[in-house]
Amino acid sequence: MRIVILDGLTTNPGDLSWTPLERLGTLTVFDRTPPDAVAERAARADAVLTNKAIVGREQLAALPELKYIGVLATGTNIVDGVAARERGIPVCNVPEYSTPNVIQATWALILELTNRVGHHDRTVHEGRWAACADFCYWDGELVELAGLTLGVVGYGRIGRGVAAVGHALGMRVIHHRRRPGGDPQSVDLDTLFRESDVVSLHCPLTPETRHLVDARRLGLLKPTAFLVNTARGPLVDEAALAAALDEGRIAGVALDVLSVEPPPPTNPLLRARNCVITPHVAWATRDARRRLIDAAAANLAAFAGGRPQNVVNA
Repeated sequence: MRIVILDGLTTNPGDLSWTPLERLGTLTVFDRTPPDAVAERAARADAVLTNKAIVGREQLAALPELKYIGVLATGTNIVDGVAARERGIPVCNVPEYSTPNVIQATWALILELTNRVGHHDRTVHEGRWAACADFCYWDGELVELAGLTLGVVGYGRIGRGVAAVGHALGMRVIHHRRRPGGDPQSVDLDTLFRESDVVSLHCPLTPETRHLVDARRLGLLKPTAFLVNTARGPLVDEAALAAALDEGRIAGVALDVLSVEPPPPTNPLLRARNCVITPHVAWATRDARRRLIDAAAANLAAFAGGRPQNVVNA
């Protein structure tokens, strides 16, 4: 089997092994592949694996030998699943490999907003503590989470894990999911935004959830509330969010994802007040990336054995 990985660098920058995939055939790995090079690089491939390199209808039309597409991620919007299905090509993703990491990163962001650890560390290294007349100082308000309300949007494994940590910290937890639950903690979205002190997004990006956090819903938040997004950037109307921050209508935001990645310099959130941004790293521990490679290899082996698994375009 001829296997091509179009953009392997973010999954494995050199600290892991591609051996699980090398065992399945002849493997060629490209660090990055621009859209106009996809067809050329995958021309003779039986199987293509991609993380963010787009495999759309146009690229598929130029790849007559292609039999399988593996996504080195959970989200699959970079592949035209309909066009692949028309060709009988399964598109297989890797669910759940990063769940512990995203839960951990979500709380790192929440704690940065409420305790400002990174900010205070920078001020200490800049000499402020050494020059301080008192034994301590702090910038802004430090927020105690116990007793506050955490609103979790999307209640899959990640959402439930984030909620469990909230409970452990003494928070009241409410949630919203596509299929309403029968428990009293399951509420509609507007209620969640009105009542929450911290809102954390963990839902997929769909036509219905695009700009789920828009100007109207931001207006429901308390001025002391925080918003965290480790899910998908386009869940949020970024212009409306930047305006809400700069006008002091919400207390702060922490984001691991943006609508365009990497962001253009014109993204208003890059200059918004009290806006913490990390470069889409919530998934990226070595343990998670190792699981990702192993699972991608298992998907391809299952396909080769006639039992495709994790197919998203069936």
